[in-house]
Amino acid sequence: MKTSIIVVSILVILLIASQLYLIMASTETQTYRVIKIEKEFEIRVYPPVIMASVTMNAKSYKELSSSGFRKLASFIFGENKSKANIAMTSPVHMDINTDQSSMSFVMPANYTRQNLPKPNDSSINIKTTAEDYVAAIQFGGFANDDKIKSYAAQLENSLKANGIEYFGNYRYLGYNAPFQIVGRKNEIIVSVRWDKK
Repeated sequence: MKTSIIVVSILVILLIASQLYLIMASTETQTYRVIKIEKEFEIRVYPPVIMASVTMNAKSYKELSSSGFRKLASFIFGENKSKANIAMTSPVHMDINTDQSSMSFVMPANYTRQNLPKPNDSSINIKTTAEDYVAAIQFGGFANDDKIKSYAAQLENSLKANGIEYFGNYRYLGYNAPFQIVGRKNEIIVSVRWDKK
């Protein structure tokens, strides 16, 4: 009995320590500037970045999150022409649609199109994004298709109520490792028409 209590106590301590490490670990996060803060959402501008993306026939968060993540993780963990490890960044971008969906990893800021290793997998596309003005809403916990749809609808209603014009697909941003339990951060974003002056 004492042995099992000790083993369980050690496992609990290890779990807590690993969760604290994940919360405090310094992962490079995609930069943006906040333009306007509202009660339920904020308007941001994202500067151009380099992304590695994969497009799949997935129609749900569940389908895309596992298969898309595996492909992109292989690329940054050495499945590239240079056999180089590329640091993981956050957030992971997901554009989920009823026909084809995409997942993208933001490449670390120290890479350019010239020095970024080329993927071995030809289905991985390297692209540079354009500057993007977006509305963003945040939620905690583990993401799933129902939560993503619910927060996208909430963001849409808030934008309509504030007279802000939006366009394109609602996209999901995930900030945490799959095994992180506490302190999870998720966002839904959509592009908006914004007076740049």
